Amino acid sequence: MELSVLRGLMQDPADFSELTGWIREGRLNPRDILAILGKTEGNGGQNDFTRELATVACRQALAENSSEADVMLSFSGGTEGVITPHYWVFSHHGSWPLNPNPEKRLAAARGQTRRFAPHEVGTLAMVEETARVVRQLLDDARIHPQDVHFVHIKGALPSRVSGEYPRNTMAYARGASALGVAVALGEIAPEKIHEDAILRDWTLYSSRASTSAKPGVERSDILVLGNSPWWSGSLVSDHTVMRDMLDLESVKKTLSRWGVTGCPLTPAEQERVVAVFAKAEADPQNSLRGFRHTMRTDDDISETRYARCVIGSVLAGFMQSPFIYVSTRAEHHGPPGGGPVALILAVPKAG
Repeated sequence: MELSVLRGLMQDPADFSELTGWIREGRLNPRDILAILGKTEGNGGQNDFTRELATVACRQALAENSSEADVMLSFSGGTEGVITPHYWVFSHHGSWPLNPNPEKRLAAARGQTRRFAPHEVGTLAMVEETARVVRQLLDDARIHPQDVHFVHIKGALPSRVSGEYPRNTMAYARGASALGVAVALGEIAPEKIHEDAILRDWTLYSSRASTSAKPGVERSDILVLGNSPWWSGSLVSDHTVMRDMLDLESVKKTLSRWGVTGCPLTPAEQERVVAVFAKAEADPQNSLRGFRHTMRTDDDISETRYARCVIGSVLAGFMQSPFIYVSTRAEHHGPPGGGPVALILAVPKAG
């Protein structure tokens, strides 16, 4: 089995011309696609139409190219600063080898939870169901929990308004989903999570989750990426956790494990870094390394827009590339003010 990752540019939120071109050229079989993740140029807020526009346009592009596959489509709004609007296409092909390979390579699986009722959002029911599906996906893809580096979730939010269900919010959906990932991967013992801990105990978090939520959706959609000896190809994944928005050192150490040591990256090293996925937020204590910041107290601009701009610029400057995926609102994703960073890299050819 082999996983391929293609990266496309977007000239507008409905532009999937590169995706269409890959399919028509025979470079991509639409029936092999597991998921398409992207960044659109909206504000990332509740009135951000670009995410829905991208979803509709992408679905139409797939339908026009005779795709009947059920594909995970997840678009995140907000490309502030130097981040360029773009998307990644994850597709798999081939069959299982008779024996595991000597080296682990990039592996993936995608699945969905059962339907959630509004009163289950942000509760232990969501944590447990998320954990169950993640474990199942690990079995399906033959990935050991320790080899998982990125779990992307579009969390369920059955009702568009909280109403009589105060936990039926995007924040609770994100937080409970992230804790479900932590339980599935053994980052947190199940007995440490209780109803009152969700969105309260910030010492509990996942270092490999990246969750969002979409109002009106009854099932959570989940994509798991990791490394496995049962997969082949030239790609691998890894991850780290930035302790704050300036913590490039953790990213450098992770890349150095794969022989990428430039600061900033050299042109050859830039070619090896296929994808960067970051989850972050402005520190809720309004402090960054002992200095006061005003990202959360500015009434004109949302702190999420500041966070995407800062993290995107910090990572893009180091990577020397604007292809950076930054998602904000990071409840139970890394320590407060920091967050997980997942990387996909190409392994150098032998010789």
